[in-house]
Amino acid sequence: MARPVWSGSLTFGLVTLPVRLYTATDSHTLHFHQVQRGTADRIRNQRVNERTGEEVAADDIVKGLDAGDAYVLVEPEELADIAPGRSRALEISGFVELAEVEPVFFDRTYYLGPGGKEYAKVYALLQRALDRSGKAGIATFVMRNREYLVAVKAEDDVLALHTLHWADEVRDPHREVPDLPGRTKPAEKELKTALQLIEALAIPWNPEDYRDTYQERVRKLATAKSKGETVEKAAEAPESTNVIDLMDVLNASLNTAQGERKATKAKGAKRRTQRSDLEGRSKSELYELATEAGIPGRSSMNRGDLIKALTA
Repeated sequence: MARPVWSGSLTFGLVTLPVRLYTATDSHTLHFHQVQRGTADRIRNQRVNERTGEEVAADDIVKGLDAGDAYVLVEPEELADIAPGRSRALEISGFVELAEVEPVFFDRTYYLGPGGKEYAKVYALLQRALDRSGKAGIATFVMRNREYLVAVKAEDDVLALHTLHWADEVRDPHREVPDLPGRTKPAEKELKTALQLIEALAIPWNPEDYRDTYQERVRKLATAKSKGETVEKAAEAPESTNVIDLMDVLNASLNTAQGERKATKAKGAKRRTQRSDLEGRSKSELYELATEAGIPGRSSMNRGDLIKALTA
């Protein structure tokens, strides 16, 4: 069971709910060690006093704010003393339509859990009220010596907390991104075909359909190198579309997408017919079919799982 990264009280109006904050996501990031080329020797980072060159123990390091001609030293307990609500208050100042919060403001996601079983009723009340209203609670709180702007919303049967960027942290794209098209107007025929292509490529959102293939390739590379083998290089990035050929490329893409969609629909119809046939069979018959198909783990599957595996 995960440990909370923060605990405190969430308040809305005069209602106070003790809560605990839990990390909602994991990372696939592969962590490389630094080693000296040609050796197996690790490179270590040390905290060194830049004047004396001597290593400094972690307990002797404090935060220093540059005041120009000197550093103002700040102790951890002093930071806690000035934190709003002594870093234990998560106060909802108001509720907004979730659609009004632009995606660029979202940063990290956490789960909020009740501070104990005795607070389940208040927790469920807020979760269901947010779920039914479609709104998110906007709040601020302090965690690890940093103040966060957050949105609290309902997701299924849990409360989720999304940290948000402050307004002055979001950069203006018109100042940051060169060569934006501005008032450039595409041809109506090209726009219509592009819209048809988007519709032809529309899919339901199933996050389980996607996986981190890059980290898998990195692991294969490491395994191959350890055995003195080589791995196949990835395909080169496609060339940019020539503006002159844009309409031809759009039409070709649309024809391909529509053809693939028809094939998918035909496959789905065949699957539904097959499923209808399988649902009329006994579990023993389904097990025999699964055995013929070589489906792994079939002995522990129930009837529904067998049908699902046979129609996959």
